[in-house]
Amino acid sequence: MSNLTLAFAVFAAAAIAALPMKAAEVKTALLRVDRVVGPPISRLDVPPADLGFAGGILGNEDNRTTGAFTGMDYTLKTEAVPPEQAEAAFDALQAEGIGLIAVIAEGDVLKKLADRAEPGVLLLNAGARDEALRDADCRANVLHVSPSRAMLTDSLIQFLMWKKWSRILLIYGSHPEDRLLADSYRKSAAKFGAKIVEEREFADTGGARRTDTGHVMVQRQIPVFTQDAEEHDVVIAADEAGVFAPFLPYHTWDPRPVAGSAGLRPVSWQAAHESWGATQIQSRFEKLTGRNMREEDYQAWLAMRVIGEAVTRSGKVDPVSVRSYLLSPEFELAAFKGQKLTFRPWNGQLRQPILLTEGRVTVSVSPQEGYLHQHSPLDTLGTDAPETACHAFGG
Repeated sequence: MSNLTLAFAVFAAAAIAALPMKAAEVKTALLRVDRVVGPPISRLDVPPADLGFAGGILGNEDNRTTGAFTGMDYTLKTEAVPPEQAEAAFDALQAEGIGLIAVIAEGDVLKKLADRAEPGVLLLNAGARDEALRDADCRANVLHVSPSRAMLTDSLIQFLMWKKWSRILLIYGSHPEDRLLADSYRKSAAKFGAKIVEEREFADTGGARRTDTGHVMVQRQIPVFTQDAEEHDVVIAADEAGVFAPFLPYHTWDPRPVAGSAGLRPVSWQAAHESWGATQIQSRFEKLTGRNMREEDYQAWLAMRVIGEAVTRSGKVDPVSVRSYLLSPEFELAAFKGQKLTFRPWNGQLRQPILLTEGRVTVSVSPQEGYLHQHSPLDTLGTDAPETACHAFGG
């Protein structure tokens, strides 16, 4: 071969290598199922129209940035529907060949969608906190990036025990979700040695969230409602329905701190969090949306990022392979919480620290110092392997 021929062959090979190759497509979706609820107590809590979607879009942008170098093209379809349209919307996404679907929905809706999913479709729960979905009602095709109620209540009780505020007055609402949350606080208190000295139920009479008169009425009720309680260190509110908890601080009969659904709250994310590089993602989110990042946004971002990380590390795009990698010891994700996040192989729950906030600052982060575990301190939050009733994952 002449030098000219050899030079041409080398040039041709280099030119072919430089040609853009068709990227492998990673098709994802984010389905938000909006239940009908009354207006929140505070106008500051009115959910934005792009709740969750904004976080998913940011996570997909992060995936696309990496995908530009790894030959992966990430697409995201977002859709919001009422509960009665959830199944039809889910079927339509499957019909489009989308096998990686993040869902923000109530637990009963999520379970229905999981049961109608086609073989090989993977759901990422970015909303529902029901412990049953991680336990006896778990589904092998659902992984949970949203923390469970038990993780949240455990995180708060750990902090209270660290503070030596072990005597609790538990006030819970009259809605089913309030009772589930109250039961989770009971279990967390027993788990870590706190004592619920008294319980009281605050019945929803229908007016607290809707009128100025209702607000004043509840504010006037609270002092009398909390009068003559057993001696306690802290008041815990279990009010997922959002009826009364914000009125508890500064209105209780005895001067005690409030925690739970108001006051000091356990959350997956909050806009004031700045540690471990969190300012970077907060700033990017604010530039994208013009607002603060909420929990649903962070959880949707997590859902997209766990997909992107699994695809990047494994080199595979099909949902079965993605799920296998996510549950393997090789998977870990940096998520601005001080340590790498991993999935529990016994129920598909993403291990993660929980932030404790009073609204403007991060007061603390659980698990608290001193709570040890043979595998990971993160497993002191929520259902551990020896306690699980989830058998879909081989537990």
